[in-house]
Amino acid sequence: MKPESFATLFHASPALAASLPAAERAAESDSPILILGEPGSGRSTVARAFHQASRRYAGPLVEIDPGALPATLFESELFGHQAGAFTGAERAIEGRVGRAEGGTLVLDQVQEIPLAAQSKLLRLLAERRYAPLGGRERSADVRFISIASEDLSERVERGAFRQDLYYRLEVLAFRLPPLRDRLEDLPAICDHLLADLAARFDRPEPVLSERSRQWMTRYSWPGNLRQVRNLLERALILETAGELDLEPPAGGESRPRTLLEVERAEILRALAYTRGHQGRAAELLGISRKALWEKRKRLGVP
Repeated sequence: MKPESFATLFHASPALAASLPAAERAAESDSPILILGEPGSGRSTVARAFHQASRRYAGPLVEIDPGALPATLFESELFGHQAGAFTGAERAIEGRVGRAEGGTLVLDQVQEIPLAAQSKLLRLLAERRYAPLGGRERSADVRFISIASEDLSERVERGAFRQDLYYRLEVLAFRLPPLRDRLEDLPAICDHLLADLAARFDRPEPVLSERSRQWMTRYSWPGNLRQVRNLLERALILETAGELDLEPPAGGESRPRTLLEVERAEILRALAYTRGHQGRAAELLGISRKALWEKRKRLGVP
């Protein structure tokens, strides 16, 4: 399936629309991009959209998840190895870096990269050179996009992640807020997901019942967009009528949002409404531009 474009992806989420111009400019460069957010918040989808919007869109898109690999195999999987490089290496294997030549390499869950391999990754990012295990040094023409949880900076403070590597990865950083912080986006997101699922299953696009829309905008969605998509996909497969009437997940509706969560959501909404114009957004919210800047900094609003 073709990766989603920024126009489709960001316009389906008004709270992200204010970040669209910066994201488009970032996609055009070759600098590393760091995408932060909770699992299920759409990080992988955004990473693929960055690749699709870049000048490397015709090149390969290769992904690697350090968390899914034993630490002892990570370097071999990332850089590749020559035959006989270690016990059991019966033939040469091209690593993910080599396979991504001319394209994009996505480092998913980058916080899980073994500490011993981080120095080699840092050199690859800084000098665009690496060596397969047991092989000769070679150059790499690869663009790097990293995906991480929001505690990456905390790992740096604990010494579990190299500070210099962190700074190299975060040249262009984008934070995806969890769905609970942008529930006003949910109707547009649901319509977008239903259209995509209907096309995927070659079905007429269904209508989501008003009752479903009401409870869905009050639920906290701990699984973020992944949970929404799974719920809609299951309902679409099982439904026989033209309208989807969904039941809330086990546990019922969510707790009331904290005042900080509400404040953050309204700031995002105001920025989306004004297309990122901070002065007009502050006026809508009834506060000064300086106060809005301070709140954005305190609440982590991009």
